[in-house]
Amino acid sequence: MTRHESREQAFVLVFENIFHPELSVEEIITAAGETDVQCPDDFAAALAGTVIAHKDEADAVIGQFARGWKLHRLSKVALAALRLAICEILYADGVPDGVAINEAVELAKKYATAADASYINGILGSFVRSREKTDGTEI
Repeated sequence: MTRHESREQAFVLVFENIFHPELSVEEIITAAGETDVQCPDDFAAALAGTVIAHKDEADAVIGQFARGWKLHRLSKVALAALRLAICEILYADGVPDGVAINEAVELAKKYATAADASYINGILGSFVRSREKTDGTEI
């Protein structure tokens, strides 16, 4: 399985968690397995677990850079893609920022709209540029 496919699986888990925040990654995976949905690989499960564990930090970043928008106004697809990319940028070693941004944009193009993809690109681009200005320190 490619990293792209694993990220897509992680995205699905993060998206599902938006609707069932009381469930752990393991519980979501178990439920998926009961419905013949392809079970995520270890990378996808770990990435989704990281996103769920750091959801509040990701949401703070989104809130800072989504000027004029509240989290509840974002589409669930955009929210899941943004959380995934922000957590990859902040917590995944060896993943270039540009890869995380591109993957989030591609997920939005596949599961949402071109407007969502553009909006995600703008938020993530602003976030990465702000980190570069502060010499890579976390916000």
